[in-house]
Amino acid sequence: MTDLARIDLNLLLVLHRLLQLRHVSRAAEALGLTQPAVSNALRRLRRLLGDELLVRTPAGMQPTPYALSLAEPLAHALATLEDALSQRAAFSPASSTRVFTLAMSDVGEIYFLPVLVPALAQDAPGVTLRTVTLREPELPEALASGAIDLALGSLPQLRAGFYQQALFRQAYVCLMRAGHPAAQQPLGRAAFQAFDHVRVEAPGTGHAQVEEHLARLDLRRRVRLTVPDFVALGHVLASTDLVATVPERFAERVCAPLGLLARPLPVRALVSAIHQFWHAGMHGDAGHQWLRARIAALFGDGHASAPAPHP
Repeated sequence: MTDLARIDLNLLLVLHRLLQLRHVSRAAEALGLTQPAVSNALRRLRRLLGDELLVRTPAGMQPTPYALSLAEPLAHALATLEDALSQRAAFSPASSTRVFTLAMSDVGEIYFLPVLVPALAQDAPGVTLRTVTLREPELPEALASGAIDLALGSLPQLRAGFYQQALFRQAYVCLMRAGHPAAQQPLGRAAFQAFDHVRVEAPGTGHAQVEEHLARLDLRRRVRLTVPDFVALGHVLASTDLVATVPERFAERVCAPLGLLARPLPVRALVSAIHQFWHAGMHGDAGHQWLRARIAALFGDGHASAPAPHP
């Protein structure tokens, strides 16, 4: 049995072309090689396979029975390999049935999905989205393995080995019900500190910077409720006199449906940058590139950065 590990793939390409053209010079031209290079490749193949493969006759070069038996499986194998290597360039949104998995927080789902889902349904009706929560320390490993395609949010924990692209910057605002006592007047520092607050922990995201920012500015809050995420926050605010410090894009989504009102913070606004992150292993994938471009087009603020490795 011939040891496949001893055979250079280039030699099989030469044999395939020789079996097609049955002429050394024409095979060399088709392969972009010199005639001596093709002749040398044929000699190596004869030695490795223990067969003459092609022999000269008055009618030109003719394959041996063994070479003829190789022709069809060799052509099939090379075509299969070529198709596999070409998959990256073969992504078609209109016909694809690919499933993309996106990691985002609950506030990310509230902001991104109402726009992203209908846009993809129009451009790529067979593509499916799956969302998962942002968890540490599983997130970097899941991105690296390909279990998660993209992570969207403020994620300072993603470092070496990941690409990032800035989508937009957003300030934090104070959110309350429209009939709140603070809704009819500018929200000053004293009033902000006098009202009862909801604190959102949102572990695994950059939301913890809110607490650090307010502490640095010595802006104290009377926290009456602490919740782990944003899922029920809008409904809580709509039925109480609590207020919450939230990202402005979240406020944009929930104000009208829930009868809420956003007011600027009484101190210098905290600003966070929202990125999409992906692992270097997926950077060249055509389907991945298409999805990233759609997200950048839908949510980029006009100043979105070009994709770059995270420092």
